[in-house]
Amino acid sequence: MRQSTLHQLKVFETVARLTSITRAAEELSLTQPTVSMQVKQLTQNIGVPLFEQIGKKLYLTASGQELFATCQDVFDRLSRFEMKIADFQGLKQGKLKLATITTTKYFIPRALAPFCQLYPGVDIALEITNHERVLERLSDNLDDLYIISKIPERLDVELHPFLENPLVVVAPKNHPLAGEKNIPISKLQGEAFIMRERGSGTRDAVEQLLAKHDISVKVRLELGGNEAIKQAIGVGFGISILSQHTVMPDAMSDLTILDVEHFPIERHWYIMHQTDKQLSIVASTFFDFLQQESRGIADKMRTKIN
Repeated sequence: MRQSTLHQLKVFETVARLTSITRAAEELSLTQPTVSMQVKQLTQNIGVPLFEQIGKKLYLTASGQELFATCQDVFDRLSRFEMKIADFQGLKQGKLKLATITTTKYFIPRALAPFCQLYPGVDIALEITNHERVLERLSDNLDDLYIISKIPERLDVELHPFLENPLVVVAPKNHPLAGEKNIPISKLQGEAFIMRERGSGTRDAVEQLLAKHDISVKVRLELGGNEAIKQAIGVGFGISILSQHTVMPDAMSDLTILDVEHFPIERHWYIMHQTDKQLSIVASTFFDFLQQESRGIADKMRTKIN
């Protein structure tokens, strides 16, 4: 290892993370032969195989997995060191890695924009995906902070609610129940429903409420995104339960919110990180910023909705 360079370790970490020499070369702006040579030299220095290739796929050996975890720890510590130096100099700069569920795309820009104005030296890598993938990224320690709407079970995390996320019943404007007040939840019995994919926090909350009141619906369609669900509602596939923040007036020409008993379902978005994770200065600053600014974000979203 003493003969190995930091550059070789960075090349190895990128290949291991992407499981591809081609994609690693693209990310590092190097040629594929250069990446292959760096990995080969590192392997020779260590004296044990780091990768094995089966067909066209690249896999880490047990030694490679150990080195990959070590590299991630080393580069994470170096990144925190750089940020601390910048903080000592009165600056806030560095990289913030966030992973969030899909519904946050309706408010996360409103949070990131003022943060970036306050700290123009911060670069942000934002991954927007579904609930299960966010938890996978948490387990793999790929990001600094995570934003979800469903409290994870059996995970050692530090978690804080910061923004309300009410779920409402959305239907086409020509639905028979449109315009009625205080609709009994029993009226949903047998309705054609468009549901989020299994594992979605929204779907779990809806299924729990319907089961509690012994309501059976016809799941006519499963979709993985709110925009697709709104399109499906508009063309008559059925009704659905969505975050109220996804239902903006400028997108409601064909849709309406039904005034159904026991709705909205009161939920929150949460910001979290692993309990034993030492947050970088940038991540800690954003963590505090998001909690402080949550009321302002909520007010802006209510204004947008109303």
